[in-house]
Amino acid sequence: MLDREGYRPNVGIILANARNEVFWGKRLREHSWQFPQGGIKHGETPEQAMYRELHEEIGLRPEHVRIIGRTRAWLRYEVPQNWVRREWRGAYRGQKQIWFLLRLVGRDSDVSLRASEHPEFDAWRWHDYWIPLDAVIDFKREVYELALNELARYLFRKPEQARPMRNRIAVPSQPAAIESSSGEN
Repeated sequence: MLDREGYRPNVGIILANARNEVFWGKRLREHSWQFPQGGIKHGETPEQAMYRELHEEIGLRPEHVRIIGRTRAWLRYEVPQNWVRREWRGAYRGQKQIWFLLRLVGRDSDVSLRASEHPEFDAWRWHDYWIPLDAVIDFKREVYELALNELARYLFRKPEQARPMRNRIAVPSQPAAIESSSGEN
């Protein structure tokens, strides 16, 4: 489902724990890290799509989280042509996303990367809210920056904590939790 401008509606999810660290997932069989995200199906609201993607990608249900905030408008990024499926070339430009900031009210053990038949991540960790943008694929970096900056005000009361990010680079930390390929916790 594409809009008139060639953008696919999508949701992005920033999941924070009680320490305001965010869920950071490692793409299956890749060395790239990202937030959960996914397309909005025909007839779904962004909130419905967010809950579906949250369960499909990291196994959490509505009772495990609380919505803290969301972006006011769509944030867009263009996908390089060499990443676009052949059948979509010419019509598809990229994705437009509504980003949700969620608070985990469940436990770390509620996270399951094998909740669906087509897992997206093979490892995950908690990371400082101001994630290193150099770990994000280049064409998504600006959208991540915009989403993090807009939603920071919901987590941080002190102005110096909610400072806007501009292409921060940090030393990567080790994964906090890795699930076996069998799906056991």
